[in-house]
Amino acid sequence: MRLLARILRPRLEATAHCDLPCGVYDPAQARIEAESVKAIQEKYQANEDPEFRSRALEIKEQRADLVKHHLWVLWTDYFKPPHFEKYPELHELFNKATKKAGGGPGGAKASTDPATGQELLDYIAQIDKIFWETKAAA
Repeated sequence: MRLLARILRPRLEATAHCDLPCGVYDPAQARIEAESVKAIQEKYQANEDPEFRSRALEIKEQRADLVKHHLWVLWTDYFKPPHFEKYPELHELFNKATKKAGGGPGGAKASTDPATGQELLDYIAQIDKIFWETKAAA
């Protein structure tokens, strides 16, 4: 039985954000969703129609969840221990960014204030800068 398990054991382990290890990572995915969150917050503020506002909140919450997803993929799949050694602020930056995207106090998912959307975009811009520095060094 052990011989069979050893023979069938994978020889190479690959990780990716999808079922196929494509190796495609880019903070732009998170940024685009965060831009949508902020734009929806602005449109929400400019419109008094309750049906529009209800729909806007639903869509904004979905976009905020996508921001968190894309950030988590970068955090857990793209960035490796050498990146965290070179950029010791990276864990805290991702933690703040995902919380800012979330539904907790001050999070863009829970807020209709475009300032929270901008704060989220600012965190993503910092992650983006580090991301491209790591890509250039690779």
